[in-house]
Amino acid sequence: MSTPHISAEYGEIAPLVLMPGDPRRAERIARELLTDAHCVSEVRGIGAWTGTLDGVPMSVVASGMGIPSLTIYAHELFADYGVRRICRVGTAGGISPQVAIRDVVIGAAAHTDSRIASMLVPDLSCSLFADPEMLAAAMAATRHPSAKNTAGRVHIGALYSSDYFYLDRPDITDGLVRIGALAVEMEAAGLYACALQARRQALAVCTVSDHLRTSQDPAMTPQERETGYATALSIAVAGLLA
Repeated sequence: MSTPHISAEYGEIAPLVLMPGDPRRAERIARELLTDAHCVSEVRGIGAWTGTLDGVPMSVVASGMGIPSLTIYAHELFADYGVRRICRVGTAGGISPQVAIRDVVIGAAAHTDSRIASMLVPDLSCSLFADPEMLAAAMAATRHPSAKNTAGRVHIGALYSSDYFYLDRPDITDGLVRIGALAVEMEAAGLYACALQARRQALAVCTVSDHLRTSQDPAMTPQERETGYATALSIAVAGLLA
């Protein structure tokens, strides 16, 4: 049984899914992390890989960029493939002065300028948040020596998921910082909305690749964005295995 966007048969995708945005990063993560990793879908260039981690079946499925793309894959994984948990492992732009390039942000919740939060229940804007069990496991993992970020710190707080990558609205960023948002990306709110609707579990863990408000260290290069995810990945795996 395939879907319009995933060609894998039922059972070829594991109940636990890591979800980077970049298909090349998905393949790299699968080959580095999983035993017997093999590609089970490559529709539209979006790869899905399945293998095992210490004997536990796990898949890595790319989402593409933005809420519309991610929600297609998250919905089909939850609804058609029996996936229980998805953890986004990606990059984000820092907006809080507390956050530096190469830090990691665990998204306890996600603000958004997308209408997705108001499309779940009529006349309401629903709260979009990480699964508490996965979040607790991710937080615990930050205290383990194997998850120490040698390049920066780990933060837990709100992400901002924007539909507009090149949005030039400092007033919005200022307001988000005032209410404690840490970083901006384009997918977490969509993932949390899909999980809420499907009554499944989700978490987002992001490496800060650049900073929108301060001239700190140089932004991570495209190569670094593809490969510099070790700490975020170890935390994401802990969340999946909670």
